[in-house]
Amino acid sequence: MARVRPAPAQSLPVFRAEDFCATDGANMGDPLSFASELVLDDVYELPYGTLAQRLSVLPGKDNLFRIAPETEVGTPGATLHLDCALSFMSPDGAMHDALLLVEVDEAGAVADIYLLPLTALGTKLEYRLVGIDTKNARQKFAQVACVSFTRGTHITMSSGEQRLIEDLRIGDRILTRDDGIQAIRWISQTTVRAMGEFAPIRIHAGTLNNEHDLIVSPDHRLFIYQRSDEVGAGRSELLVKARHLVNGFTVTLMEGGFVDYFQLLFDSHQIIYAEGIAAETMLIDPRTKPVLPEELSQALGEVIPGHSDLPHAGLDVNEALLNRPDAAELLRKASTR
Repeated sequence: MARVRPAPAQSLPVFRAEDFCATDGANMGDPLSFASELVLDDVYELPYGTLAQRLSVLPGKDNLFRIAPETEVGTPGATLHLDCALSFMSPDGAMHDALLLVEVDEAGAVADIYLLPLTALGTKLEYRLVGIDTKNARQKFAQVACVSFTRGTHITMSSGEQRLIEDLRIGDRILTRDDGIQAIRWISQTTVRAMGEFAPIRIHAGTLNNEHDLIVSPDHRLFIYQRSDEVGAGRSELLVKARHLVNGFTVTLMEGGFVDYFQLLFDSHQIIYAEGIAAETMLIDPRTKPVLPEELSQALGEVIPGHSDLPHAGLDVNEALLNRPDAAELLRKASTR
């Protein structure tokens, strides 16, 4: 029987529902609430100066989530329900998608409600509610949780060939760090607006000894082997989220337009080589599983060895250790000397 180890926490930028109140319509004066209490065409607004807070989320049981210990907002250990997906229209006609998360206490009563915007929301702007979706919220959340490579990324094959990710096929044999040569089980491709949580991170050529730019989703974790402990993690093997390396120079946020994202699934969670950088592949857990085709999801079952028995658990680096502009340079040096 597979041993279930803790999955990595996911840090999400959220607004408390009490900060997103209706300024016009049937619910005027009320904060954002459950799907059953919302009314289309109501107008909502964030007060001037309101900032998003980071809600740290872990997969829980029965398709629920729980709040992780390192969260900025919410009660650690509390249960989270994903209530619905919402669509708002701003005055310029732009669409803004968001998810509604509900925190409940031990008695099952509502403790707080959070809005997770999938595109950036500004303050003192009117957002008209134009869509309420209670059926596809989990699929949209899964897209945020999936780690993804972008079109044009070169992946190292079993032969050493550098092949574009868009040219890969199911069954292709890929070089992995831990398990030698492994075949791709499934490939997914989606095109999304490069805004908010979907805006990719560019790791410029040379930053981590990579010959070409590597562009990945924000929470994509990169594997670093330290020959010297430059960041004070206390171990040689590290998993570092791309978003934690952003410095505005060698690691940058690419916001605007659209981006083609690709997910690679293997029979177990793997570290592969993308543009020469060791990077993780798709990890299946309750957050990401809804993106799978139904037949594949059923075939995999509830507990997936190699995904449930995480081979890379415990390697994540605390964000505080990377909260410095030279973090990427320190990791580059640590991996070479």
